[in-house]
Amino acid sequence: MSEREWLTEGFEANRTHLRAVAYRMLGSTGEADDAVQEAWLRLNRTDPGDVENLGGWLTTVVARVCLDMLRTRRSRREELFDDPPPERDADPEGSADPEREALLADSVGLAMLVVLDTLTPPERVSFVLHDMFGVPFEEIATIVGRSPEAARQLASRARRRVGSAEEPETDPSRQRAIVEAFLAAARGGEFEALLALLDPEVVARADEAGVAMGAAAEVRGAAAVAETFAGRARAAQPALVGGVAGLVWAQGGEPRVVFGFTIKDGRIVGIDLIGDPGRIRELDVSPL
Repeated sequence: MSEREWLTEGFEANRTHLRAVAYRMLGSTGEADDAVQEAWLRLNRTDPGDVENLGGWLTTVVARVCLDMLRTRRSRREELFDDPPPERDADPEGSADPEREALLADSVGLAMLVVLDTLTPPERVSFVLHDMFGVPFEEIATIVGRSPEAARQLASRARRRVGSAEEPETDPSRQRAIVEAFLAAARGGEFEALLALLDPEVVARADEAGVAMGAAAEVRGAAAVAETFAGRARAAQPALVGGVAGLVWAQGGEPRVVFGFTIKDGRIVGIDLIGDPGRIRELDVSPL
């Protein structure tokens, strides 16, 4: 076997792991696949003699690609859309795929993704690599461009933020009542009613697909989020999103946009607008 064939075979053996790493960092299967593909392209431009530990090399490259993608995503700020988004072409990756199935079976849930989206790119990369994949801080430091101790602090800070959000509302009837009250207040333009349902520090976020449709990447604070939704969401319908109360905008019977909610102490602390087709398929959306 030639050195180039060895690299190719090794990449395929690591593909599922790389997808899992990228998905946890990016929260989108499409972006995760893009990051893994970029790692493959970089591997093909690399001298095989320069790669001693292929698995570690690939994980490092994917992490750096994801870090760049997270930084780019964070820089985008646009207005949330008012009308339903236009019809989109069918996603060509909807067919069954063993590697994709393995990735999805090992993926994090919506609630965790909402929390991870609150982290800075270096925090998210440090936390995911260390706490989820056991990568040493000495290696993480070279990826995020910090010292090992700084990388440790990034992961620790992320861990505290994740831990503080680990007790959301779990009663299904309570979840549904709050989400349906939010929908009614949004449709009716009832600003004060929305404020009563929102935590003062609530954050509404959109994934990259949602931003491409016209959504803001991030809106913070009860007043700003209430202003964003007041008089809108008329096309949305109540739904179960991965078994949790949420909202969905569907077209032709197919979910196009999903709103996931994180609720604590009777108030909405997070709203996650999801437009990525692959991610929506993972969430098991069931309109009510």
